[in-house]
Amino acid sequence: EGIEKADVAIDFSLPSTAVENISACFNNNIPVISGTTGWLEHYNEMITLCQEKNGTFLYGSNFSVGVNIFFELNNQLAKLMNKLKEYEVSMEEIHHTQKLDAPSGTAISLANGIIDNSNYKNWTLETPQENQIHIEAKRIENIPGTHSVFYRSEVDEIEIKHTAFSRQGFALGAVIASEWILNKKGVFSMKDVLSLG
Repeated sequence: EGIEKADVAIDFSLPSTAVENISACFNNNIPVISGTTGWLEHYNEMITLCQEKNGTFLYGSNFSVGVNIFFELNNQLAKLMNKLKEYEVSMEEIHHTQKLDAPSGTAISLANGIIDNSNYKNWTLETPQENQIHIEAKRIENIPGTHSVFYRSEVDEIEIKHTAFSRQGFALGAVIASEWILNKKGVFSMKDVLSLG
């Protein structure tokens, strides 16, 4: 209701309603920022609709400025570690018990960053097979979000970690993205917003 009056729409809803919300924005010529995870099987459909409507779309699995820097650090570390076959990568993500999807969208983005920069082919919540990254997803009361990436060998371990102290950073990043996206057309990411390459 009243969406046609909006300058920008920010969608942090549910996987079951995200596609409908994003489509409504495109159909009303409203730029949309989406941080909802768990609906990405429809991502390409939304990109197509955005382009058909000459719309504006920015999806992020996480809008925290710190997490987006963490994504870049993760990509660089994956490149450095790719030739060191004695190290095996794994991940852990911890969130509050109200989080519906597992693993988190942030964990999937981290895993995809490793896959894009290494010989790993996929991620799994189960016991990993060859060229799979194991993600352990934990749900604990009052945890806004903690993500860790481990490279373990027989002699040592390298760990990078991001810990959110509250949800405030996610909201701030969405507002920063909303201000940045005004008067732009196309499909963007937080890398564009933060000039991260």
